[in-house]
Amino acid sequence: MIELVEIEKSYTLGKETVPILKKINLAIEDGEFTSIMGPSGSGKSTLMNIIGCLDKPSGGSYFLNGQEISTYSDDALADVRNKHIGFVFQQFQLLPRLDALENVALPMIYAGVSKKERTARAEAALEKVGLKDRMHHLPNALSGGQKQRVAIARAIVNNPALILADEPTGALDTKTSISIMEELAALHKSGSTIVVITHEPEIAEYTSRIVTVRDGLILEEGRP
Repeated sequence: MIELVEIEKSYTLGKETVPILKKINLAIEDGEFTSIMGPSGSGKSTLMNIIGCLDKPSGGSYFLNGQEISTYSDDALADVRNKHIGFVFQQFQLLPRLDALENVALPMIYAGVSKKERTARAEAALEKVGLKDRMHHLPNALSGGQKQRVAIARAIVNNPALILADEPTGALDTKTSISIMEELAALHKSGSTIVVITHEPEIAEYTSRIVTVRDGLILEEGRP
């Protein structure tokens, strides 16, 4: 599903070129539940941005579902994101003036789905994450855990091939974090391919494979 071959990423600061990722080679198969773990500044967020088609590598090749997308235009990458990738972010990224149902339905507007189908699919996604009775609540009327469940429902509503969760428990307390990781584990068991970006070993242990990144390099891969 995901294959990174000799991926490099660097940024130019003044006259200096700063390497962030250094010849990353990584393969993630369909149905895997993988965590990419590392401290702040390790390059894990940059790696996530490339996997999620939010950024382009400076060198190397990125294959998604057998298609090399490293050289896609920005518009083509946006199309890949909308059709194939669901995102769960640390700060939820919900629109404050839309209720839970409307937030979940939003990605389907860009996909050209009819209003009737958008509503039905958004309701089903919210019910799947246990928020059937919170569909018409605005984000400010939801707890942190409920907001993250809305974000998960939004991530899965287009039936993406890949779910990318960037520090999904970073803004939550320990009890709620456990609940959210159990939610992601349940989605994995139902067949979803999930990649979690985290700096917390206890969060990575929920996944079936841990990829450790430091100083722009993959140090090790293993299973908890």
